[in-house]
Amino acid sequence: MKKMIKDLSKIAREAGAAIMEVRSKGFDIQSKDDKSPVTAADIASNKVITKHLSELYPDIPVLSEEGIQIPYSQRKEWDQFFLVDPLDGTKEFIKDNGEFCVCIALMRANRPVLGIIYAPTQDTLYTGSIETGAQVSRNGETPATISSNPPADDEKLNIVGSRSHPAPELQEYLETLNVGKMVPAGSAIKFCLVAEGKAHQYPRFNPTMEWDTAAGQAIVEAAGGTMFGLDGKEFPYNKENLKNAGFIVKA
Repeated sequence: MKKMIKDLSKIAREAGAAIMEVRSKGFDIQSKDDKSPVTAADIASNKVITKHLSELYPDIPVLSEEGIQIPYSQRKEWDQFFLVDPLDGTKEFIKDNGEFCVCIALMRANRPVLGIIYAPTQDTLYTGSIETGAQVSRNGETPATISSNPPADDEKLNIVGSRSHPAPELQEYLETLNVGKMVPAGSAIKFCLVAEGKAHQYPRFNPTMEWDTAAGQAIVEAAGGTMFGLDGKEFPYNKENLKNAGFIVKA
């Protein structure tokens, strides 16, 4: 795992540099079939990631948001694969608020066992696996171990939620909790805030896709946190339909 984390960290940083290069030059915005936005930065990052993954790990297939559509009949036979979001938070990238990131996860038996999230505007890299624990590296410094921070009894909760995708169910859920602070944030960085103890929960009621959550889940679980569906069950991956239902991430 340590070697793969090192390899994937380098790839994520290079992908982040490709995103930042597009950001510095300006870009057009196009719409995909599902009406979601895509930019040259999404495509550039995907090219970097898929190129290096195919060179370093040719026997492990890649499922990427910006990659080719792979039929379920083929995917369901995979025992392991990389699940990639080359630019998570495209809406935040377009808004230029800095809250976007690169996400790479290793899946085994349809579970995220290793995650890499790189936020290029902050030069912050989060990594995690159950085998190695969770770490964060800022500005290229030596990675430091991080862990989630469960609330003490009667402690007011710090909640992180979606900046661009609020849901009416979220307010109803928050009314059942002892909330001290609600912080909006973009992209999979929300998982990282729970993983490093800056938030107690990340509840999500609006849909996401599997590549939006896998790396974050791996990092949160490596940091001692949990992620379950709204039904309290283990969160499913490599489904025939890659769209996710809601979930709650807890320290």
